[in-house]
Amino acid sequence: MAADIAEQPQVMAGLIDNGQSDIAEVAAAIAERRPRSIVFTARGTSDHAALYGAYLSEIRLGIPAGLASPSVVTVYDSQPNWKDSLVVAVSQSGGSPDLTKVLNAARESGAMTLAVTNNPNSPLAAAAEYHINVSAGHERAVAATKTYTAELLALFLLFEGMRSETGALDSSDSELLAQLPTLASDVLADRTAADLASRYRFAERFVTTGRGYAYPTARETALKLMETSYLPSLAFSGADLLHGPLAMTDPGVPVLAVVGSGPGGNAMYDVLSRLEDQRADIVVVGPKDLPGQTARMTTPAIDERFAAFLDILPLQQLALHLALQRGENPDAPRGLKKVTETV
Repeated sequence: MAADIAEQPQVMAGLIDNGQSDIAEVAAAIAERRPRSIVFTARGTSDHAALYGAYLSEIRLGIPAGLASPSVVTVYDSQPNWKDSLVVAVSQSGGSPDLTKVLNAARESGAMTLAVTNNPNSPLAAAAEYHINVSAGHERAVAATKTYTAELLALFLLFEGMRSETGALDSSDSELLAQLPTLASDVLADRTAADLASRYRFAERFVTTGRGYAYPTARETALKLMETSYLPSLAFSGADLLHGPLAMTDPGVPVLAVVGSGPGGNAMYDVLSRLEDQRADIVVVGPKDLPGQTARMTTPAIDERFAAFLDILPLQQLALHLALQRGENPDAPRGLKKVTETV
């Protein structure tokens, strides 16, 4: 897991340098066909990447987006009408039968279909009309890390390419993208995650929270903590946290709050104030010192679309170090396999 985490700057650079033109072709082809809605289907970590894609679709393209439940097709044998939609399946392995069945059903109903995978020879890639290879290379650990950030980056390139209708990015995005591998290396060089793992070694549960582009980060963090350290971890949108779950927070429940420097981060300030009232143990992930925080995992002050690639990095490290501190093996979580085949 440590090796996979460390490779992420290299994976990002490879996808930017070598994969961008292929993704641009897919983006231009889809934009020309003008989908009226975008539907994602995914499982596990890829589900969180898909959620990031849904935010991009609605915020940047103005196209309604949602997450489909594969069980509608595979368990209930229903055939939704996805005509004029783009149905996107996101899966690091491309090997889960239920996602392939969703794409087959979508094509039969007249939808455009796209698979985003780390395996161009997978059944899911073969089932799709279009395919994007995230090119993350072999991932050693069961817990997905570098494939997650590669999926995020691939979806960013896709939707920003669709926004221009030519597949090309605007110049400001291209400039930020060129800095991304270096920024990722700088974030990974920080030792705060290891220090916090010692502090929270005996924690019994976590709460993670964020808004907008940071919400998928909160959800992915909770999954990493559960699958590597077996720690019950609840992820909430900052807004949803105020609608009841806030009541369970107290000094004994660490709250990992992803607070960027854009609109989503600004919307978290009231959430932090309410958590402070609860005397919660708050760890802020972001560029600013904020009232009520116990500690901060520093990440760059950058457009929230790009922050999603960076904010998750110290949280992956935290999950890794917590597992080790608690005497667990994060490379082989009990009961889990690298490829999970659901139907």
